[in-house]
Amino acid sequence: MFKLSRLLQHCSRYYVPRKCLSQDLTNDFKLLPSITSLCGMSTSIGSSLLDGKSTTKIFAPYSIYKGKAALSADPLLPTFSKLESGGLKVDRRGVIMLTLWPSIGERKYDWDKRQKFALSATEVGSLISLGSKDSCEFFHDPSMLSSNAGQVRKSLSIKAHADGSGYFISLNVVNNILKTNDRLVVPVTTAEFAVMRTAFTFALPHIMGWDKYTNQHPQHASLSPPKVVPEFMDSEWDR
Repeated sequence: MFKLSRLLQHCSRYYVPRKCLSQDLTNDFKLLPSITSLCGMSTSIGSSLLDGKSTTKIFAPYSIYKGKAALSADPLLPTFSKLESGGLKVDRRGVIMLTLWPSIGERKYDWDKRQKFALSATEVGSLISLGSKDSCEFFHDPSMLSSNAGQVRKSLSIKAHADGSGYFISLNVVNNILKTNDRLVVPVTTAEFAVMRTAFTFALPHIMGWDKYTNQHPQHASLSPPKVVPEFMDSEWDR
């Protein structure tokens, strides 16, 4: 009995009451309103993902919220089609989708007015190779090869701050069909851009489909052809 009493006293030194822990978390969350830049990672997965059989789509955008607009980036994987030989080829290339949407008040944003810009593998290469004083600009026209060319024009520019402390990411969308001209600008710090650079570098072979190419198993005559699992693809031209 004496040993049991001593053991309980020893354990009580390391016991943290749940009320105190909740209070500490509450105090931490009270600091959030004072932060001018909020970077988030939201993920939605099914519980059955652990067994490797879930087909639940995962959402994990990297988001940056600033005073006049917000920015999020997430990779969209390529889709594949099956060849007569049983192999697979890239049917639609993957991209890194940038989404920008405007602010409508203090820490309030209008998601309905979002604009998208899909970065190709080469454009991702241009972004991740930027130096602290470099800039780049991309132009997209969804109807470039049709009679409607020029009706919708999108330009994305990434310009370094004069003091080398980050970049301005701005998206300009001119829609002559809807008679609109939207411009969204998000200042990005060096740290935020470093996260984007590292994440984009990691995602690059995946949007090219090279991760599946390098991880494929040797083909054997006794094995059935691989099945195609189409990936959900979102387009910047949906809006």
